[in-house]
Amino acid sequence: MRYMIGVDVGGTFTDFSIFDCDTGELTNFKDSSTPDDPSKAIVNGVKKVIGQKKAEMSDVSYFAHGTTVGTNALIEKKGARIGLLTTKGFKDIMEIGDQKRPSLYDLKAQKPTPLIPSGCNLGVTERVRFDGSIETPLDEEDVRNAIRYLKGRNVQAIAVCTLFSFINPIHEKRIKEIICEEFPEAYSTISSDLSPEFREFGRMSTTVLNSYLGPVMKKYIHNFQESLREIGVKPEPYITQSNGSIISIKETIDSPIKCAVSGPSAGVVAATYIGKQCGASKVITFDMGGTSADISLIEDFVPKVSMERTVEGYPARIPMINIVTIGAGGGSIARIDEGNALKVGPESAGAEPGPACYGRGGTRPTVTDANILMGKLNNKKILGGRMDVHYEKAENALKEHLCKSSDLDIEQAANGIISVVNSNMARAVRSVSVEKGYDVREFSLMAFGGAGPLHACEVAYELGIKEVIIPPKPGTLCSLGLLLADTKFDMSRSRIMHGIPDNLEDVNREFLEMYKKGTSSLDKEKISSDRRKFEFSIDMRYLRQNFEINIPVPSLPLDEKSLENVIEKFHSEHCRSYGYCNKDMPVQFVSYRCSAIGIIEKPVMKPAELSPNEPIPEPIEMRQVMFQGSKERTITPVYSRGAFVPGQKLQGPCICEQMDTTIVVPPRWEIFVDGFNNMVIHYITE
Repeated sequence: MRYMIGVDVGGTFTDFSIFDCDTGELTNFKDSSTPDDPSKAIVNGVKKVIGQKKAEMSDVSYFAHGTTVGTNALIEKKGARIGLLTTKGFKDIMEIGDQKRPSLYDLKAQKPTPLIPSGCNLGVTERVRFDGSIETPLDEEDVRNAIRYLKGRNVQAIAVCTLFSFINPIHEKRIKEIICEEFPEAYSTISSDLSPEFREFGRMSTTVLNSYLGPVMKKYIHNFQESLREIGVKPEPYITQSNGSIISIKETIDSPIKCAVSGPSAGVVAATYIGKQCGASKVITFDMGGTSADISLIEDFVPKVSMERTVEGYPARIPMINIVTIGAGGGSIARIDEGNALKVGPESAGAEPGPACYGRGGTRPTVTDANILMGKLNNKKILGGRMDVHYEKAENALKEHLCKSSDLDIEQAANGIISVVNSNMARAVRSVSVEKGYDVREFSLMAFGGAGPLHACEVAYELGIKEVIIPPKPGTLCSLGLLLADTKFDMSRSRIMHGIPDNLEDVNREFLEMYKKGTSSLDKEKISSDRRKFEFSIDMRYLRQNFEINIPVPSLPLDEKSLENVIEKFHSEHCRSYGYCNKDMPVQFVSYRCSAIGIIEKPVMKPAELSPNEPIPEPIEMRQVMFQGSKERTITPVYSRGAFVPGQKLQGPCICEQMDTTIVVPPRWEIFVDGFNNMVIHYITE
């Protein structure tokens, strides 16, 4: 058993990374996605890559998968029919929310579509007080009647979220037992298991989202497992979590909300690994695919993680790599709006019918069509020659939908599409950097995805970034991340107290209980003791604040000296984030977090020797290319990326083609190929 396989399912293509444990060879493969059933593309692709290797399915030793099934179910509102049980008098929390309008100044802004059918949110008789004591015992007959009512309303899943269950979960646990007795076929989630943190709306929303996705993910995972077994893949597959780790199939079924942004998080994991190869500790990831662009920030080789994110308008209180997603991809459709302005996205042509130049029925102009017309993409074949490109169809799409309804000629329209989409992506980069107190010029921009390297240098120039990194296989980097991820269990508990020495015993007790739970979870995954590590942190705020900052705790148990260091770190982080700090203000500890990490065996990639004197390869063609901001086309050499060797340098303008992407290097940028075959591209200032 020698092959490790990572599979990332995208909107347009399904990507595969295959590592040969015997030879150390890493190969990649792309195949068209099958949106009707993503598992079809996975199975078909596995058959093809194993066939190309002339191997057997029994040779597969590891299989990990990043899925968009949960994300798509939320976007398309195709989750399960669900019911909600909560404390009597609080059944309308999902509608009331936190009383914030989606847009402060837009009185017509719509709230997200309700996930719970009318009449399926019920209150039951019980009440736990803020200190965990029981004010009103659970009325079990009331609970049974509520469950029978929901069963009669044909719900498929039930979410349970009662007041202060994060302090004392006794009532929620009993309600789950009664659900199993009265309605065993229903999928159920209790908030005290999933997100035992304070703030009712966020906790309830997370629980509702999990139940909404549960039956959908359960069905998909079952079909996926069976499909792999039928073709002879023996290892139990892992699924990527939104925090960048992998979990087993059972954990995925229990907590599907943890996989809401599964695929993009794997790309950030791989980017962190590539950053270490290049010695780039500060990286902004730029993952542009066929449908969207995902942006994230890595500092000191650690991806930024948010403890609460909005998923389709609803808060989800689970750790997720902080990724900003915008509708800007190769398939993003361009149009002239009512004000006669050129707009690009968020609507996408997707895999079917795809960009006009693909010849699959698409007729509307896209970013890919514009790149074809500007000469940046090969106008005959892509995907290493496996897909034909139709230049005239791209040209017709822009003429019919843009030029006829504006005063733009064909080149102005194509250039305008690229300019607009680049500006959209630069704005997204600023949202994770400048708007968070970072100087974007201190970072490298790492581009991947099928379209990221096409736009990276132009986006970097707009931002003032002077280094761009292109991994060896950028179009399939997310699938590589699946081979580099560890397994991780994130636990949290809320208990508000002052950050003072008198409370150290209580703080350490909270961490100890989570440590024990994390140890148990790693035991179930059969992670050996020498491959385990634990990370701890505290959500902290100043007294009377309503927002927290997560601060790492270096080691346990906390003593007075380490407590002082943690609080000082909070002051510093508060100053960086908000521009000020107040060291005289009392600091509160709000929530405590523990990550139990199981270190998985990973591919080992070794650098090659540099050969700086090796002559630059001959171009495969010379092409007339229009770069952004230029009014004329430039005769530009086009190279096969595979012809370059480590140590070589090449000054732009040039284009480098490979199976999974195309790299555009404008004038005044210089390429250096490092020992791992990363292309490190620098802007020449003089």
